[in-house]
Amino acid sequence: MLDEIRRQDIPRIRDYLGEHAHSSGLSDVWWVDFSEDLLSPEQFEHRDCAPFRFAVELGDDFVRFEFLIRSEKTLRCSCIDYATRQQRDFILAFADRLVEDLDLKT
Repeated sequence: MLDEIRRQDIPRIRDYLGEHAHSSGLSDVWWVDFSEDLLSPEQFEHRDCAPFRFAVELGDDFVRFEFLIRSEKTLRCSCIDYATRQQRDFILAFADRLVEDLDLKT
C-alpha cells in the first residue's frame, strides 16, 4: 500500500489507472491482468477461469495493491491463490511505475 498521498495527486492516479487498468465496476477499484507467461502452472491450465488479475484500490490518501490473484469468471477455484514471486514482482513493478510516472510524493 502507498499511503499519505497528497489529495491533489488522487485525480492523477485515477486517470493513470483508467489508462493502465480495467474498471472493476466498483467505485475506485481497478483490475490489472496478467499475461500468460506470469501465470502459475495451475492458472495456466485453468483456461476457463482466465483472465487472471489483481486489484488496485484507490482511497482518499492511499493506493492499495492486492496480492490475491483472482479470476474474472469464477469466485471459487483452486487456481485463485496468492501471488507467486513473479506475480508479486509484477505487482510491485506496476506500483513503482505509477509512483515514477506521476512523480508521487508520500
